[in-house]
Amino acid sequence: MPRRNRPRRPGGASGGDEPRPLGAASWARHETGQDGDWLVRTVSGSQTVKTYRCPGCDHEIAPGTPHVVAWPADEYGSAADRRHWHSGCWNGRHHRRPARRRW
Repeated sequence: MPRRNRPRRPGGASGGDEPRPLGAASWARHETGQDGDWLVRTVSGSQTVKTYRCPGCDHEIAPGTPHVVAWPADEYGSAADRRHWHSGCWNGRHHRRPARRRW
């Protein structure tokens, strides 16, 4: 039996064939909030292998936990400014103050 041709996508591009822009902003979305402009990336659980500390609740983000990485939009590309947040803490950051560490 002959193979059926698959329908083509508009513009002739297939899913993964489109060129992606280079740089840190290519995989991050821009968000504007009360606290300024941010570049935000959602990280799936399968991509995480390290433990991070969420600045919103001061709890650990364990390896394998989906979360958000955010950094100021004017400083994108600077690894020193990136912070890993629980998704809920990032979404609720305007409704409460960041947790304070007790040393």
